[in-house]
Amino acid sequence: MSAPSVLQSFIAGQWVGQQAAAPLCSAINAQVVAHTHAESLDFQSAVDHARALGLRELLKTDFQQRAAILKALAKYLVGRKEELYAISAHTGATRNDSWIDIEGGTATLFAYASMGSSELPSGNVVHEGPVHTLGKGGQFLGTHILVPRRGLAVHINAFNFPVWGLLEKFAPGFLAGQPCIGKPATATSYLTYALVRMMLDSNLLPPGAVQLVIGGTGDLLDRLNGQDMVTFTGSADTAALLRARPHLLHNGIPFNAEADSLNCAILADDVTPDDPEFDLFVKEVAREMTVKAGQKCTAIRRAIVPRRHLDAVAERLRDRLSKVVVGDPAAQGVKMGALACKAQQLDVADRVRQLLAAPHMSVVYAQPDGFVPHGQGAAEGAFFSPTLLACAKPLEVAVVHELEAFGPVSTLMPYDDMDEAVALAARGQGSLVGSLVTKTPAVAAHVVPRAAALHGRLHILDARSSAESTGHGSPLPYLKHGGPGRAGGGEELGGIRAVKHNLQRSAIQGSPDMVMAVTGEYVRGATLIETDVHPMRQAFEDLQIGHSLLTPPRVISAEDVQAFGDLTGDTFYMHFDEQAAKASTFGQRIAHGYLVLSAAAGLFVWTAPGPLLANYGLDTLRFTKPVALGDTIRARLTAKRKIDRMKLGADGKGQGVVAWDVEVTNQHGEVVASYDILTLVAKR
Repeated sequence: MSAPSVLQSFIAGQWVGQQAAAPLCSAINAQVVAHTHAESLDFQSAVDHARALGLRELLKTDFQQRAAILKALAKYLVGRKEELYAISAHTGATRNDSWIDIEGGTATLFAYASMGSSELPSGNVVHEGPVHTLGKGGQFLGTHILVPRRGLAVHINAFNFPVWGLLEKFAPGFLAGQPCIGKPATATSYLTYALVRMMLDSNLLPPGAVQLVIGGTGDLLDRLNGQDMVTFTGSADTAALLRARPHLLHNGIPFNAEADSLNCAILADDVTPDDPEFDLFVKEVAREMTVKAGQKCTAIRRAIVPRRHLDAVAERLRDRLSKVVVGDPAAQGVKMGALACKAQQLDVADRVRQLLAAPHMSVVYAQPDGFVPHGQGAAEGAFFSPTLLACAKPLEVAVVHELEAFGPVSTLMPYDDMDEAVALAARGQGSLVGSLVTKTPAVAAHVVPRAAALHGRLHILDARSSAESTGHGSPLPYLKHGGPGRAGGGEELGGIRAVKHNLQRSAIQGSPDMVMAVTGEYVRGATLIETDVHPMRQAFEDLQIGHSLLTPPRVISAEDVQAFGDLTGDTFYMHFDEQAAKASTFGQRIAHGYLVLSAAAGLFVWTAPGPLLANYGLDTLRFTKPVALGDTIRARLTAKRKIDRMKLGADGKGQGVVAWDVEVTNQHGEVVASYDILTLVAKR
């Protein structure tokens, strides 16, 4: 696949765009890669299409089905990744840079597919407990549910990650049942265009799930309503302008911003030039300056180091940066590519000049004015030399904490003690990520809680973690990406939290039966279904929420306790020492909690072969009252929750997950143990 001469928008189910408008040039040699289209877009039709067809088709599926679609889509894109790599080369990215973008994007799809499959229910309602009893008789309950918003999401992305930028927003939104309109930054939109073409070619996505805008958004944001949302990645200035749009404010439209920030890395004062952590710090700073040519919202812009080690850090960074070959990634030996476009090249140069115009600023490393990147035609490209600056008095120079050169540029800042280092980190006014390189856990315990108030993520690096560390600049699907203050105040990724961010939370109140009907989960006090068929003999399809069994009673004897202690080796005094037990809070010997658990299982488990395949865990286990020797227990087993994960066993038969509510009571009707059992149950 190559970029077409005119990129098209995909709006309301149609590809729009025939007439060429602005040229989009290769960052490598300034040759035209494609053009945006001149045709104006009907954004009302786009919004209507998403709300009508997109929502309807998406909500014909449930969380589990959408997770399966994400997995299939990820596999499809991996199969065509080389086509994306070929186009990505025009953005100035090296193979490694493109790997972060392309395979980082598909890995995010895989991650959300896995999380959705394992953590979300069947259906389109997430029960977010606990259930609260609001009336004395237990017939009026309250809890929370999460449901799909009845609106769309507009995803506005930056130029630096044309693939990952779209997919990391699309994945949790799609799981949440939310159609999206993606608007990539124009400079590298030819790569996002290729991605969306592939996504639609897969025929895996429900109609209306994805639309694409090439060029400006026009009045799109003014056509949204309170059920819609906007997610933005880009500059802090643009985020502030978009957030302040009167229409968004008036209609309470959620706006999630992930803005570039002046992220820092701190070399702790316990590290010396002889320690491995010293070289880890130098390597991390150099890597963040040169990967994607420094065009990462998470890149290290401020390298905060002990004043006594400033010269040593500078020397090692100079040595490392001098070995970085800049040029066309296709040329032999090139390690750093170009900025995304000529406009970006000019902007970075201007910002470096502004930084150097401030007092106490100097150049530590930059290739000379005659810098010529490697590769044929590269002289016309958007290349920029790695540039390391230093600020001798960083507490006195505001501009180094306020102005970001979004390229291969970083500034060394010396400090005299760790409190000053933390103060310098805070001058960034809110960052996506900060790194602390230290060899002492006590230093981390001192610095991190203070720095966390101003950072969305903190990366602690030492020699022990270095072999597995994903690095300062790598957001992961399982952890939040975003930050306070200048960084936008938003949150992306973060595992299932990101899906829940795209859902609407609502409190519900009602009787146990009503709450159970809405949540799809059994709640205690709801009407039970009791039949002659043991619940564990029911196939997955036949089992209903609320199917229940009350076991016969069983006396817990002294002989049981002795046998359990002999078997397990648990001879804790409360179970065996009569005198010591009498002097305790309980005033008598009591049974092991796990004996009660095991005895309850013996009362309710169906022992013959059947649809119950495996018990793979317990949740929410609590021992609420002691069981004395001679007490009588019985158990209530109730089907609480069913999840059809659409998986097959080794025998080719389908399987589902069933959670069972277990309530163990004594002869007085008091609850002595409460928990959920998680099982695999076969389908017919």
